[in-house]
Amino acid sequence: MSIISSIGRIAAEFSAARARHQTERTIRSLPIELQKDIGWPDAYETGTAHHSGVGSWSGSK
Repeated sequence: MSIISSIGRIAAEFSAARARHQTERTIRSLPIELQKDIGWPDAYETGTAHHSGVGSWSGSK
């Protein structure tokens, strides 16, 4: 694997992690009633939503 492809993979994983974080922050800013209507955070915490955790983009593969 070349350095360029490694950097590209890390950048893509970082971008995906950042997008997940922004989505979570936006959902958490909604009123509690709306969060409950969409099943937040129950679906998220039980694993029905995909979340790979903090630092997963840092090359753990």
